[in-house]
Amino acid sequence: MGQRSNVTEFILLGLTQDHVGQRALFVMFLLIYIVTIVGNLLIVGTVIASPSLGTPMYFFLAYLSLLDAVYSTAISPKLMVDLLCDRKTISFSACMTQLFLEHLLGGAEVFLLMVMAYDRYVAICKPLHYLIIMNRRVCFLLLVVSWAGGLAHSVAQLLFVYNLPFCGPNVIDHFICDMYPLLGLACTDTHIIGLTVVANGGAICMLVFIILIISYGIILRSLKTHSQEGRQKALSTCSSHIMVVVLFFVPCIFMYVRPVHNFPIDKSITVFYTIVTPILNPLIYALRNSEMKRSMENLLYKVFPRDKITMSFH
Repeated sequence: MGQRSNVTEFILLGLTQDHVGQRALFVMFLLIYIVTIVGNLLIVGTVIASPSLGTPMYFFLAYLSLLDAVYSTAISPKLMVDLLCDRKTISFSACMTQLFLEHLLGGAEVFLLMVMAYDRYVAICKPLHYLIIMNRRVCFLLLVVSWAGGLAHSVAQLLFVYNLPFCGPNVIDHFICDMYPLLGLACTDTHIIGLTVVANGGAICMLVFIILIISYGIILRSLKTHSQEGRQKALSTCSSHIMVVVLFFVPCIFMYVRPVHNFPIDKSITVFYTIVTPILNPLIYALRNSEMKRSMENLLYKVFPRDKITMSFH
C-alpha cells in the first residue's frame, strides 16, 4: 500500500494527439452525447407518461435507457473536456471512481439485458400466465438482482486494482481508466490478477451472451405456433433486443475474453461500447417499435400542442 502513494494521478494519452482531430472529435462526441441523453430520457419520459406502455417490457426498457444515459455521463464529459485540454490528467481517486462506475453500470446492463430476454420468453412462450409471472414484485426483484450483479462485478474489479502498487510510469495510453491499461502500469506481476479479471468480466459476458442467444433461439422456435400477426409483432420486438445484445456483447467479449494485453484497436472498440452503443439503444427500440413511436408522438403533441394544430392542416 505504501508504494501506491508514489502515483497520485494518471496522464491519459486520449484518442489522438492531433489538435485538429481533437476539435473534430469533440464536436462529434458532443452531438452524440446530447442525442444520447435526449433520446434515452425521452424513452424514460414516454414510458412514465403513457398508460399504454405499462407492461414489464417497457418498464425494463425505461431502466435500460436510464442506465445508458448515466453510463454515457460517466464517460463522455471527461473525454470531451480532455479533448480540449493539452494535459489530460485524472487523479487516482477519480480514476478508481470512473472504473467503478463503468463496471457497475456496464455490469447492471449485462444482467438487465438477461432480464429483458426472460421477460420476452415469458411473454411469447407463456402468454396466458405472463402478467401473473411478471408481476410488479417480480419486476422490482429482477431489477434489484441486476444492480446487485453489477455491484458485485464492479467491487471485485475495483478491489483487484485498488491495492496494486503504482510506483513508476503513470501514462495510460487510453481515454478512460480501464482494467488492462491499469494492470499494465502496476509495478508487480499481474498475471494472476489478469486471469481473475478475465474470469470475472470475460466469463460473465460470455456466459450471459450464450444464455441470451439460446433463449432467443427458443423464443423464435416457439413462434411457429403463433398467428401471422403475433409472429410479426414478436419478431419485431425480439430482433430489436437481439441487435442491442449483439452490439453490446461482441465488443465486451473482445475486450475481456482474452489474456491481459493492450491492442491499438482497444480504444476504438471502447469508443463503440461506451459512446456509440448508448445512442443506438434508443434509436433501435424507438424506431422499430410502433407502440413506442405512437406514444412518443402523443407525448410530443401534449408538450407542443401547436405542432398538432399545424399538422392537422396538412
